[in-house]
Order: sequence, then C-alpha cells, then structure tokens
Amino acid sequence: MKKLLGMLLASILMMSSLAGCAGNEAASGTVNVGVTDTLGSLNPLLLNGGEINKYATGLMFLPLMDLGPDLSFEAQLADSITTEDNLNFVVHIDDNAVWSDGEPVTAEDVEYTALRLTSPVINNTAMSMYRAFVGVGEDGFVEEGADKIEGIQVIDEKTIQFTTKYQMALTTFQNTYARYLLTLPKHKIEAFSEAELTTAEWFNQPDVVSGPYIVTEYDFDHYISYEANENYWKGTPKIKNLNIRIVEGSQLYAGLQSGEIDITQHTMSLIPQEDYASVEELDNVQVVYGAPVTHQSVFIQTQNVSDARVRQAMVYAIDREKILSDLLNGKGEIVEGFVSSASPFFDPAIEPLPYDPEKARALLAEAGWDGSQVLRFYVNSGDSTFVNAASVIVAQWAEVGIQAEIKTVDFATLMATSETTDYDVLAVQYTYAPVDPYPDVAWLLGGEDSWTGYGNDEINAALENTQTTSDIDEITQLYSIVDKKVQEDVPVFSAYVVSAQGAVNNRLSNALPTVYGFFNQVEKWEIK
Repeated sequence: MKKLLGMLLASILMMSSLAGCAGNEAASGTVNVGVTDTLGSLNPLLLNGGEINKYATGLMFLPLMDLGPDLSFEAQLADSITTEDNLNFVVHIDDNAVWSDGEPVTAEDVEYTALRLTSPVINNTAMSMYRAFVGVGEDGFVEEGADKIEGIQVIDEKTIQFTTKYQMALTTFQNTYARYLLTLPKHKIEAFSEAELTTAEWFNQPDVVSGPYIVTEYDFDHYISYEANENYWKGTPKIKNLNIRIVEGSQLYAGLQSGEIDITQHTMSLIPQEDYASVEELDNVQVVYGAPVTHQSVFIQTQNVSDARVRQAMVYAIDREKILSDLLNGKGEIVEGFVSSASPFFDPAIEPLPYDPEKARALLAEAGWDGSQVLRFYVNSGDSTFVNAASVIVAQWAEVGIQAEIKTVDFATLMATSETTDYDVLAVQYTYAPVDPYPDVAWLLGGEDSWTGYGNDEINAALENTQTTSDIDEITQLYSIVDKKVQEDVPVFSAYVVSAQGAVNNRLSNALPTVYGFFNQVEKWEIK
C-alpha cells in the first residue's frame, strides 16, 4: 500500500510539473537578425530617428504604440490612445504592463521619459519635436531643471494626457510620439542626474526592461546580443537568444544561404539588388518583398546649394528610370516628393521630372553655374546598391558640368552628419509612413535647422491643414501641394522608391519580414 501511494504521489507531482511547464514554457534556441545599418546608442533618450536605433532599443523599452504590417496602429505599452478634439490626447497604459522586476509601468514613467526627452541638458536635437506640446519651447525643450510640463499631465496611475498647442491628427500623434516615446523605468534611473543620463552605462546593460528582450553584450559596429525577458508581461519569448548581426550588404546572401542569418528586414537589412535573384533561389528561405514605401531620398543642403535652378538641374541630369531598371531590376518606382503609390494620399497626376541633360545645362547656364564647386555627396556605405547608383549619378552630373565627390560613411556617421550643415548632398533610405507622412515632411522641411535648411510658407500651411481633416481626397490634395512645391524648389528628391527584399529561414514560424511592426510580436517567434 505504501509503495502504491508513493507511486501515485510521484505521478501527481510529475503531472503538476508538466502542467506548470505548459503554462510558462521556457525560452530556447537562438535567432540571428542580419542588418546592414550601424547604431551609436541603445539609450531611448538619444534616439536619432534611424530604424535600427528604434528597433534595437524598442526590444527592451516598448513604444506606446507602433504601426503594424497592415499599416494600422497596434498596442504596445499603451492599449488605447484617444482624442475628442485633436488637442488633448489621452494615453492609457495597459493594466497588465509591468517592468521585468514586477513593478507596474505607470503614467509617471511616461511623464518622466517625456520630461527627459525635452531636457536641454540631454539636448537630443534629433528628437526635438516636442515643441508641439503646451509648456515646451519652440526649440523642443523645456527650461533647464523643469520637473513638470504643462501639456503632459498624469491623470492616474495608468493614464496620462498630452495637450498640443494646435490641432493634430490622431494618426500624427500615434506615428510621431507614440511610436518613438520608449518609456523608461523611473524607479530605477531617477537617481541619475540629467547629465549622467546621456553617458550612464546602465542603458547598455539595463537590469529592468518592459520589452521582450534584454541586452547582454554589444559591439555597435558588429552585433547586439539579447536574452529573453522571462518575466515579459505579454508572455515569455519562445526564442531565448536573439542577436542583431551588423554585416555588409554583400554578406547577407551568404549568411542566409549558410543559416548563420535567419531573417532580414526591408529597412534595416539592405540586400544588394544584384543578390535578389540568388536569394530567391535559396531552398531554405522564404522571400518577402515590401510595399514601395522606402525612398532613396537625396537631401540637398540648400544653404550650400542655394539656387533652385541648380537643384532642378541636378534632377534633370539623372536618368532615374534607367537606374531603377538596371540596378533594382525594376523593383520599385519613381515618384516626386514624399508620397509613394503605397499611400492612400498618392497623386498619380504629379509626373516625375524626366531625364533631360539639355534642360539641366540650360538651367545651370541661367543660374550662372561655373562648375567650380565640388559637391560633397554623403552616402550610406551599408547600402551597396545606392553606392553603385551614386557613382552613376555623379557621372551623369559631370556630363552637365556638376562636380561631386562621393563620401561613403557608415549609417551612424551619416546620421551625425545630417545634423550639421557640413555637407552639400546626403542620401539615405527614408521610410515615410504612408498613413501619415506629416511629421517627417514637416521636420525635414522645417527651415534652417532641418536636414535641408529649407522652409516654405505654402508648404507649412498645407501640412498644417492635413491635421484638421480626415477626408482622404482633401489630404491628398494638400500633399500634392507639398510635392509640387518640392519638385519646383528641390530641397530633396527621390532617386527611386524601393520595393525591398526581405527573407526568413524556413526553420522559423510566426516570423515574417515586414516594413512595419517587425518586432511587434517577436515573443511569438518560434523555431520549428
């Protein structure tokens, strides 16, 4: 009888143990994400607007919301954002959201993070768009030492209200602020001074996170290694170890072929166009092409190239259709301005400037261009396709009398250069959210402190009016005003809009390359 009771007890304990494992399955395995962009920081207070910066940091500190693959906004840290007047935006933090140490994520955490993002001591000019909120200066910062922002008020433990100085579309609030406010744990870092927050080693190996993964090792030029947050409030990630591997574009195909790279993404992983066909032939991966939303934008520093006729000539001199055909195998499109065919606001009536070298020469002569200025043309070394395209562009410019010198730099250096006026032309792949181009366009054409040094009252008025209507036809007309004016003054142009290639190893399930929302449900990724 004792022996039977012992066996019965052991059986019950085993069943109980198995049931417990099923309810909270331990993470296992390793997945490698191949990217070609570099980053300079994992500190959410030092975001620079680059996709890799946002994705790599957002694995640890969730945004309030993010765009999903279908271009709808998906809950992340917040489960709702509402407004009744396009002035007051009420953000509710998910009641289940907790930090990895078990402490609840609160509205005070959000307030604390916003206050530091507006700090003149931290002085992150790349994210100084908080000027829109009541109590924040036009430079995007509050007074040094401020401990409150009038337009950002805690309502209760899980609710916070943002109040703007002027009407703002809900999609703009979600796209500009909810996607890029990566909340920090006030209870862990409030002891740091604002000056210390820019250099604290804590951000490189934090011990408390809200997201699915926590960094363990990093070399910003080569890799970032993460381990699953087993206390993730949305469920323990099924993949124990996640690595972001920073490689040259030419290495992606070999990595996918060998299995050393499991997945690539359209905006961070620039597979060279010449490798597209080879990647498609691999038996061990699935290929996914993204919608044409990523522009190969070429920004002209108008303070250095001040005559609009010269800037127009720069576009007329380029055979963009041939570049699209020869270097991208036609996988993309040529558009003018910021709105591509993937956007509900696309206006097909705006025809791109054609290739016309004679027109370019005439404009240069009219502008009195003597050809003595050598344009400094900065290009992302991680984008081998555009490095090749840049060589074609420079050769075509030379044919009409425009001299340019290509300077290839890594992505982090390119972003640092963009914040200066120490360049004449700068090219970067830039993804303008199809559902809301407003924040990027307003920022990039925001006057002398912007990447282009260009501002225009007609453009400003059209952009502001996009924030006061939900009528798609009306918004389309307003963006058409912007794109036509940009076509005329050329502070920026699209060399092409790319339908980029992404790929995922067949050994993964629930993981798919997407232009938006790539890591939104990374905790569900699984090794088959």
